[in-house]
Amino acid sequence: MSSLRNLLRTMALAGMSAALIAPTAVAYAEPSPADLTRRIETSSAELERVVESYNKLNEEIKTNKTAAARLQARIGPLEQQTEQSRADVAELANTAYKSGELRTADALLRPGGSAALLDRLGALDQLTRQRQERISGFTANQKRLLDEKRRLDATLIRQAAQARQLAAGKKQIERDLAKLYELRRQAYGAPTERPAPKAPAEAGNAPAVSGAAGTAVRYAFGALGKPYVWAADGPNGYDCSGLTSAAWRAAGKSLPHNTRMQWGAVAHIGRGDLRPGDLVFYSGLGHVALYVGDGQVIDAPSAGRNVLKRGMNMMSIQGYGRVR
Repeated sequence: MSSLRNLLRTMALAGMSAALIAPTAVAYAEPSPADLTRRIETSSAELERVVESYNKLNEEIKTNKTAAARLQARIGPLEQQTEQSRADVAELANTAYKSGELRTADALLRPGGSAALLDRLGALDQLTRQRQERISGFTANQKRLLDEKRRLDATLIRQAAQARQLAAGKKQIERDLAKLYELRRQAYGAPTERPAPKAPAEAGNAPAVSGAAGTAVRYAFGALGKPYVWAADGPNGYDCSGLTSAAWRAAGKSLPHNTRMQWGAVAHIGRGDLRPGDLVFYSGLGHVALYVGDGQVIDAPSAGRNVLKRGMNMMSIQGYGRVR
């Protein structure tokens, strides 16, 4: 019995050791191609969110820089007008004195005497007051614009700091993606999709759509097979909002390079109203695509992939928009 107990104890210990060792063996198992693809897609989706935040900040910085330049253009003339009005006041007094208009003895000897001098002094005083009022007006406007520009400058400094933080975040994600791309290279033979050959039916025969929408659709067809490049809006690569903004820019319409801002810029429509050229926005407003008809969209999917045409229901849809 003692030997049997010892045998059972040994078997139990061996079983426990096997249970402890087994998970370690699984943890070090080579990931399957499907596992690698899922991990790459997850990291790509995370990168796209960061990139869209970066795109939004870039759009805001561009807008604020434009506003600051406009303010500076208005401040300069106000400074000149203020200085000119001050010079005018000084010139009025100087001219009046040199011409004898304010010499008391001369004024008293002229017809009208002291009454004429008082009239001339009153007229000069009125002119001076008018010029001083203009100076006050210019100075008040100048102060208001300078205050506004100081606020804008402070905003631009803060946004520049935020841009540096976002850039650091992107670099970390790109480092993580680089590791996953190496695993994908081992699994598939290439870290990213190879540029897709354009079939004549795809590249050369875009649907016949008239007007600006037709131009945007043809542009999107011309981008098929080009690589996803974060924060890019062509012509050699695109991210999702970069592709839609570039397509509509070709049609003469300006869209911000950011999905959420594009959602705010378009007219919202129903699914039944979709026409080629409209935009399809996906849940969380982290992705956008260009509708090309027959339930299909063209989009720049994610890092490592190429611009492609596919069914618009590839993920949950937030809504639909028409460029105004």
